[in-house]
Amino acid sequence: MLPGGVDSPVRSFVHVGGVPVFFARGDGARLVDVDGHRYLDLVNSWGAIILGHAAPSVVRAIERTAREGLSFGAPSPREHELAEQIRHAAPELERLRFVNSGTEATMSAVRVARGFTGRAKIVKFAGGYHGHSDGLLARAGSGVAAQSLPDSAGVPAPTVATTLVAPYNDLDATREVFEEHGEEIAAVIVEPIAANMGLVPPVDGFLRGVDRLVHTAGGLLIADEVITGFRLRRGLIHPTLGARADLVALGKIIGGGLPVAAYGGRRDVMETVAPIGPVYQAGTLAGNPVAMAAGTATLARLTPALYDRLDRVAAEAARSIQRCADGQSVDGFTLVRRGSMLGLFFADHPPRNEVEAARTDRARFARFFHAALDAGVYLPPSPLETAFLSAAWGRGEVADLERRLAGAFRAARRSGR
Repeated sequence: MLPGGVDSPVRSFVHVGGVPVFFARGDGARLVDVDGHRYLDLVNSWGAIILGHAAPSVVRAIERTAREGLSFGAPSPREHELAEQIRHAAPELERLRFVNSGTEATMSAVRVARGFTGRAKIVKFAGGYHGHSDGLLARAGSGVAAQSLPDSAGVPAPTVATTLVAPYNDLDATREVFEEHGEEIAAVIVEPIAANMGLVPPVDGFLRGVDRLVHTAGGLLIADEVITGFRLRRGLIHPTLGARADLVALGKIIGGGLPVAAYGGRRDVMETVAPIGPVYQAGTLAGNPVAMAAGTATLARLTPALYDRLDRVAAEAARSIQRCADGQSVDGFTLVRRGSMLGLFFADHPPRNEVEAARTDRARFARFFHAALDAGVYLPPSPLETAFLSAAWGRGEVADLERRLAGAFRAARRSGR
């Protein structure tokens, strides 16, 4: 009935083989499948769940608000309440607009950038995923500045012809793009920390250099913080990495597990958006009151103390995972951590871009994934995705993780024995 039995390809097991697990419920740091088996969860709805599954304060907010109405199709005070929380934590967002998904947020930000600058071309980086809108489903052509090619059937070549693709973490190659197309470029869109080719942080100076290139050329910088926003700190991460985004896309955590995203940024840029400007964007369920309540309840819990604790627990989890690999004499394994985000690679060194990420040993990851699943650990079912911890994790869960993963690493030895 559903294509591939799923509503999003990343949920399938196409990259690891087998049939996806169907889950019935979540509780804190764990998931329970339809057969009653329990799993430590290292996916957490792809980073959206930061407080743990069914966090009581979030559930209460949803229940209370649902009794008052599920949707109005009209303004609600709850939209402004959540917007104020976000703005207080991220003052860079002088104006913002709620939407329902990260794809909507990035797609809308690109449209606003084009409308504001009067230019057509967008620069993205290979391996960066910014949702499934046609114009951003582009891959590099034969040269860095060559015309891009569609990365999906159903996307006409002319649609991505205005999308230029450069290698992530390669400032020289990005400079070449600007030397050839600078006056045509409306914006660069970038994940401050790439999380869709595994976890690949920017090298020193990369984001600062991209910022300088696009602003010198008169374009805008779009920070795609759908994953990183409110994940690593209360607010945005790109300002701490040397970038000054004009537009930002948010998602995942700001909805507390419900479908909420947003785009926002400089006041003069955002005031090009209808109804006060010429850039049109709309959504029937945008600002849904139940979703706004879930986001507000989630952000209320995100204190500096919570982030400090989550960082410590994630550091312990990373050390435990590495101990498991070392204890099983697994060579060719590397782990990358940024806060509560983990990248697990079967490679001799952490990848710095899409090309290096693609060279990681996918067969070993598949063996590791299924052995971990059998041991009660749910990892991202892809070698090029990022794992996430939630605040429901503690030392007990970390110790349990270490006990369960020893056999999984045994299955991932190079020989496969």
